Amino acid sequence: MEWKSALSHLECGRCGRWHEADKPQNLCECGSPLLARYDLDAISVSRADIGARPANLWRYRELLPVRDSANVVTLGEGMTPILPLPSYGSRIGVPKLLVKDEAQLPTGSFKARGAAVGVSRARELGIERITMPTNGNAGAAWATYAARGGLASLIVMPKDAPAITRMECALPGARLYIVDGLIGDAGRLAAQAVADCWFNTATLKEPYRIEGKKTMGLEIVEQLGWRVPDVILYPTGGGVGLIGIRKALDELVALGWLTGRLPRLVAVQSSGCAPIVRAFTEGTDTAAPWADAATVAFGINVASAIGDFRILSAIRDTGGTAVAVDDVDILAEQTACAMAEGVLMCPEGAATLVAVAQLRESGWLDGSEEVVVLNTGSDLKYPHTARYDEPPLLAKDAVLPL
Repeated sequence: MEWKSALSHLECGRCGRWHEADKPQNLCECGSPLLARYDLDAISVSRADIGARPANLWRYRELLPVRDSANVVTLGEGMTPILPLPSYGSRIGVPKLLVKDEAQLPTGSFKARGAAVGVSRARELGIERITMPTNGNAGAAWATYAARGGLASLIVMPKDAPAITRMECALPGARLYIVDGLIGDAGRLAAQAVADCWFNTATLKEPYRIEGKKTMGLEIVEQLGWRVPDVILYPTGGGVGLIGIRKALDELVALGWLTGRLPRLVAVQSSGCAPIVRAFTEGTDTAAPWADAATVAFGINVASAIGDFRILSAIRDTGGTAVAVDDVDILAEQTACAMAEGVLMCPEGAATLVAVAQLRESGWLDGSEEVVVLNTGSDLKYPHTARYDEPPLLAKDAVLPL
């Protein structure tokens, strides 16, 4: 099977400076994230060619940065289903509501996408040791893929991260540290490992995690018949997935595989940690750090995002918006969706449901739109969010109280 990446170079997402792709890179000299760029004119495959390939994210290999298939580290990630939510959607006035369910990925979250591509490229570039701060799922994914690819990993996470993600880091052999603080505090500790020659794979501080995340956008377009929905809502912490989806759309337009308007992109945050929403409302190009960040949707509990300017650009350029939702509503709609559809969303995914309802109520959505929300992981990783009455304990010879 022919394998050919069209990767050309890296480009600063802020100042546009050119960087070499075939050596390890972190941020630009200006302190901004780097973006992988491709020689799109050299891509000769068709959409039909893509469709005939195995149903995983590596079907888009021309638009991914790994040059040699021997370096691919995979657990079968990609092509998660898009599920209709007709009953729940009708109840909130958006009958054409769809969810892309990332809970079905290896390691139970969308972080598997970034880890698969990021670890594969790190391996290709000769990197042997990686480190990162994490709110849980990213560390679990990168530790798992690092083990599969033969890399060492060092992970630092806040003490309130879901316990299962600690196990997911520890079992594949990561050096795991817990910090009494938030993700920013974990980042400061992980920086000590960087100084000791561990390669920094923190959010947007290496250029290839976003390439894995952008496959969510590629898949949405392909799964809908090479067209876009009207609106895409994304639970936004570091915002890599939202930036990646926008990057995917731009590349598809440049290839001529996608024409017409782009979907309106919506960043969804918790009211307990909403720096992007505040910046969008105030009309600023960057987001000031959020003080005393706290939310049940732990994956979006990011007080300061290094890619803030890219997130804000993505939503503004597409006519989108940013919405903050309350934790109590997240938990309520998580249960409502499970009861109506049998789809159990993680808190971050459920936040997008609350946002859809709010946007419909405000008139920003008129109810005719095809709307895709992202469920970014499995709620089974969040036992503390379970809300149900404890069932009665019955004796072995009891009669059911029907």
